[in-house]
Amino acid sequence: MNLQTFRKQIENKLQRDGWTIRYDHKESTLRVEDPSINKGVTLALKPLLARWERKEYDAIDEAIRHVRVGLESMKEKISLEGKEKQIFPVIRAASFPEETKDGKKLIFDEHTAETRIYYALDLGETYTLLDEQLLANSPISIKELKEIALFNVRSLDCPLKKDEVAGNTFYFVSANDGYDASRVLDQSFIEKMEQQVQGELAMAIPHQDSLIIADIQNHTGYDVLGQMALQFFRTGRIPVTALPFAVENGELEPVFILAQKKPKDR
Repeated sequence: MNLQTFRKQIENKLQRDGWTIRYDHKESTLRVEDPSINKGVTLALKPLLARWERKEYDAIDEAIRHVRVGLESMKEKISLEGKEKQIFPVIRAASFPEETKDGKKLIFDEHTAETRIYYALDLGETYTLLDEQLLANSPISIKELKEIALFNVRSLDCPLKKDEVAGNTFYFVSANDGYDASRVLDQSFIEKMEQQVQGELAMAIPHQDSLIIADIQNHTGYDVLGQMALQFFRTGRIPVTALPFAVENGELEPVFILAQKKPKDR
């Protein structure tokens, strides 16, 4: 199926009275807006088409549900009062917008040269990024907000799936709660992995719902990690970066890899 045919199928699934849908040909995205609140959600089509080609139909349904739930939640009046346990950090690309579509400044911190930390309020089936205006109307200071978010992410379980490729061990965070990548901000988790690996510790944050941890034990390890990161990056709903990171003393440094060959599918 070509992209335009796929696009029309997605548009049909998103048709709803009062909503407007605009297609960005250059970015291959659909912008779905509710004019009554002047807000919307952007859907990247190329990753979805790749998932359709791999017959991951549940992932497409999940993305469409994300758009619907997201627009419905935007109609609700958001408040932080009494919702401290619902505040979490989320990882985004360094190029991610610093403001909302309506000009509100989002709250974020620099993380690495490739990534930033934004802050979100969990709404159950989705979450909303926090902005300075919302925080100004709450009893929480920006310092408290960040401390609360990091505390909450440390309290999350961190289930891992393990795989071995070309003599290297790879772990994949598999909580599927929308904050898989956010576990990279749990310093105790990173320290635990540093003690556990037999070789060099490396990580990849290809998209918000993915965190790959690698125990690099030979010269092909970074090559394999780089290919994995690129594959995940291309299919993620919210891509972050295809560059892996070397981890030393808890610090992440981007690693540029010249891939020699593609590893076998896991």
